[in-house]
Amino acid sequence: MSARRLQTSALTVMAVVAALSGMASATEQAQQRRQARDVRQDTRQDARDTKQDCRAANQQSNAQCRQDKHQTKQQGRQTSRDIKY
Repeated sequence: MSARRLQTSALTVMAVVAALSGMASATEQAQQRRQARDVRQDTRQDARDTKQDCRAANQQSNAQCRQDKHQTKQQGRQTSRDIKY
């Protein structure tokens, strides 16, 4: 009987360790997603500022200013992907 209890205890310990390691991985993944989201949110505001500055300078057409905004957002998206993956 004691061998059976020992085996059951070992399985229980292994299950707990597996669950904890899974939670650590999930926590790390959650932090990465949060950082990526923060980058994207900051990028949105940066893109708006880029377009407003472009239009205020009046050196480019509106289409070119939109393209600048688009490029800024694309860079932010790529940074976000780099954080997550």
